[in-house]
Amino acid sequence: MPQVMEFKLPDLGEGLTEAEIVRWLVAVGDVVAIDQPVVEVETAKAMVEVPCPYGGVVTARFGEEGTELPVGAPLITVAVGVAAVESAAPEAESAGSANAPRPLIGYGSDHSRPARRRRVRPVTAAVSAPVAPAAPVAPVAPVAPVAPVAPVVPAGPVPVISPLVRKLARDGGVDLRTLSGSGPDGLIMRADVEAALAALRAPEPVAAAVAPVRGDRVPLKGVRGAVAEKLSRSRREIPDATCWVDADATELMAARAAMNAVGGPKISVLALLARICTAALAKYPELNSTVDLAANEIVRLPSVHLGFAAQTERGLMVPVVRDAHAMNPEALSAEFARLTELARGGKLSPADLTGGTFTLNNYGVFGVDGSTPIINHPEAAMLGVGRIMAKPWVHGGELAVRQVVQLSLTFDHRVCDGGTAGGFLRYVADCVESPAVLLRSL
Repeated sequence: MPQVMEFKLPDLGEGLTEAEIVRWLVAVGDVVAIDQPVVEVETAKAMVEVPCPYGGVVTARFGEEGTELPVGAPLITVAVGVAAVESAAPEAESAGSANAPRPLIGYGSDHSRPARRRRVRPVTAAVSAPVAPAAPVAPVAPVAPVAPVAPVVPAGPVPVISPLVRKLARDGGVDLRTLSGSGPDGLIMRADVEAALAALRAPEPVAAAVAPVRGDRVPLKGVRGAVAEKLSRSRREIPDATCWVDADATELMAARAAMNAVGGPKISVLALLARICTAALAKYPELNSTVDLAANEIVRLPSVHLGFAAQTERGLMVPVVRDAHAMNPEALSAEFARLTELARGGKLSPADLTGGTFTLNNYGVFGVDGSTPIINHPEAAMLGVGRIMAKPWVHGGELAVRQVVQLSLTFDHRVCDGGTAGGFLRYVADCVESPAVLLRSL
């Protein structure tokens, strides 16, 4: 007899307690292999596919698409064993030739069919026994009109592939199960959701009185909820302060141009600023630390895991470059590019978004000069970089047009005093104005 195994939602990373089912990759009755992804879920940090550790026949799924499940809740049950696999045989035979070979789990696969199969079950209407004709009855009074019946919501998986389409529908309050997709095989496209949103927002006929206007409500969940919780906690726990300085970045930009002129991979401005940050943290290690409230201690950290702010369609992400202190500008450029591409594609893993010790925030890409950002809890500091632009500047005793940038440092006042924060920021500014200062510290 096959053994039915229950697979529960695993722990997907530090601090994550729940996940939302985005898309089921298997249906009840499907045969799955060991470590085959069975469901795509969205956590507060990333979109991930969850593999099942059991091989066999799926006997049950728990939770519809769009449902949030806590870690440890059942996801699916799988009947493990040869008998379980054979139980799926009659339906497989009805889908194709009766003589077609059926591979067993662990002994190859039939590449003529996609691995992630969704089976559509026919719906049969209920049939009742014939009823004898009734005797004539007297006419009755007219009946009041019956309220229109709500549309029937079809059961089974929703034909949506894009997570962005799902998010657009979820934020706008559109039930994807009520839509007919205009894409291939009924696939629901972004245009279908936008049309449904336009219909929802269309003005209704005015009756005797006009209903009061209500604003749109956006659920604080997923990435937006995680950001809100972290920033609120930072404000509650961290007594932060900010200092800033303008710096002449002309020589830094010239040094970057010279480095990129010799060929090889291009080096970004962000990579040069990151290299300056790691050198500054080596001189001022107080800012590469965290506060342990339970032990009432400041913990100075041995490695710099550098987070950087990346704005994506899913919201603000802070990917982390591991051991940034051990990288040169070329390696930092490559890692920034890799993590940014993953962030834009919604493919960052929870490990890519956790464990940072210091954050570099380049808000200059939005065309602004300054900011007082909130520290990325539980870190102790964040360096903000404004746009680099031509401004009048006194250089060599004369007024000149130079490339000027505003730098700001927001820091946890518990880990250091203003003198340390000012020393850190002044060192960063000196390296920006004269990159040779950085060479002396290497």
